[in-house]
Amino acid sequence: MKREEKKARRERRHVRIRRKVMGTAERPRLCVMVSNRHIHAQFVNDEGGLTLVALSTSGSETGQKNVDGATALGRRLGEMAREKGISACVFDRGGFKYHGRVKAVAEAVRAAGIAM
Repeated sequence: MKREEKKARRERRHVRIRRKVMGTAERPRLCVMVSNRHIHAQFVNDEGGLTLVALSTSGSETGQKNVDGATALGRRLGEMAREKGISACVFDRGGFKYHGRVKAVAEAVRAAGIAM
């Protein structure tokens, strides 16, 4: 499978997910982006078009790009969200499989006290 085709398939899956998942002020959207180099995650209020909390492994104290790094990133992101007053969210896996690093981020955010 060519690289462009693989990327196009993920983008189509992401569009399907985004039709159903929308973040509000009460329940922002937690979107995750996983690349070969880094993991990015953020809480987004789609009604206001605002990013409430964002964190990534690039330039952060977690630094690791594996499942352990994803768990540390999710734990820290959950703590930051609690400080901002976020107690619940909807999860946007970004067209990626709910497996490995994506799953680790989601479970760590849940363990930090954010309901999904």
